[in-house]
Amino acid sequence: MRLAQVLLAVAAGLAQAASLAWPGGGQPLWWLQLLSLALLAWLLRPAARPTWRRGALLGGLFATAWLAGTFWWLFISMHVYGGLAAPLAAAAVLGLAAFLASYYAVGLGLFCHLAPASQAQAAILFGAIWLLAELARGTLWTGFPWGAGGYAHVDGPLSALARHVGVYGIGAVAAALAMCIAHLHRWRAWAGVVALGAIVAVAGRQPDVSHSLPPLSLELLQGNIPQDEKFQPGSGVPVALKWYAQALRDARADLVVAPETAIPLLPQQLLPGYLEGLQQRYAHGTQAALLGIPMGDDIEGYTNSALGMAPGQAAPYRYDKHHLVPFGEFIPPFFKWFTAMMNIPLGDFHRGAVGQPSFAWGAQRIAPNICYEDLFGEELGARFIDPAIAPTVFVNLSNIGWFGDSIAIDQHLHISRMRALEFERPMVRATNTGATAVIDHRGVVTHQLQRHTRGVLRAEVRGRAGGVTPYAWWVSRWGLWPLWMLGILACLACAAGARRAGPATPG
Repeated sequence: MRLAQVLLAVAAGLAQAASLAWPGGGQPLWWLQLLSLALLAWLLRPAARPTWRRGALLGGLFATAWLAGTFWWLFISMHVYGGLAAPLAAAAVLGLAAFLASYYAVGLGLFCHLAPASQAQAAILFGAIWLLAELARGTLWTGFPWGAGGYAHVDGPLSALARHVGVYGIGAVAAALAMCIAHLHRWRAWAGVVALGAIVAVAGRQPDVSHSLPPLSLELLQGNIPQDEKFQPGSGVPVALKWYAQALRDARADLVVAPETAIPLLPQQLLPGYLEGLQQRYAHGTQAALLGIPMGDDIEGYTNSALGMAPGQAAPYRYDKHHLVPFGEFIPPFFKWFTAMMNIPLGDFHRGAVGQPSFAWGAQRIAPNICYEDLFGEELGARFIDPAIAPTVFVNLSNIGWFGDSIAIDQHLHISRMRALEFERPMVRATNTGATAVIDHRGVVTHQLQRHTRGVLRAEVRGRAGGVTPYAWWVSRWGLWPLWMLGILACLACAAGARRAGPATPG
């Protein structure tokens, strides 16, 4: 294998990482994602007769560079805040990227082994294998689909597909389109591009399935507590308790939201009357509040939770985080030696259930999610099986302070935007350091607070009710299984066609 091919695969992978949130600006670049993947497709096109070993190696190099370039900021949490030696932290990031890249290496090795005979088969098979690799990364070992290629398309023409097939479906279409681009010197590839463009155009002309509700005024609190002080009793903890309590008492909006672990202590660790005072503040009147706080004890276990307070409640609303962060909220088996090397408050939290009830307030059904739970649309979708009680607004409570002033903030914002597109529901975000923002049901950021500042974002959001999107309908019933089956069937059909047609002809 030529060194030039290796370098091209790595460069294309880094370009794919940059397409998700361009460094310096943070905007997604859908065209760069297509071009980067098209370069990989060109290296692996059947006419070049790549062996399965070459496909696996080039695919693995591309994916490792892409993933390491996407979540390199994990280095900050492990080294800067966790105290892990820099070489070990860098090795951990690279090792995680290489492990997750193995899904793509296996898939693209299979693609080259099957050597589809026609350009149409190559495009379909490439898209199907890409889909299966993305699904595997997003579901196996609790899943870590951060940086899926579809997130580069929240502003592009393929965004129209989100309400039908979700981010994974967009990624599959983008991969098929990339293989067509790699063959643009052949007229049949142009036909494939036109056909995919027509599908996207039709999808984009579908009317909204939901209707707008009256506006809900918001106050989103951003404490900007330094991460290295956030859980320190002598610094970050008293500052957080004082500032959030004052902001919650002074708020005038219909809904006030404080971020993940805004209250950084368990209820029994708080001064007597602290939490009761906040509950009493919202026991009367016309306002409600959601705030992040850890809950539990040594006997029942601990949860990363959100408490909802509103007039007329017999007890506060409670949402317990379901999708926990490995090494942050639970320690995988055989890895205690690794977490022991870091100075991070780690522990084993209990999981909440999938599809927990929404926080009902006025005409709204507010569905909280915590931290990177908005990365798992199939889990958020469980709440849409009955349109009559489906959420009208999503609320994400996060703390990205672990990753400093990095591109992780923009990447997470685009993830929330994709969920808004998939479900046609607005997403409200309250975070410790950013991005504290309001996203409408079209995935457009309408309001955003300056990052790494302490302040309150005052805005309005219009919830949506009524029907549900096609994506919400099928994912609430069957999860991601329809995509798994579609990818597998496409691979089997292309494999059968390749065997009948024999080897591909050079072109």
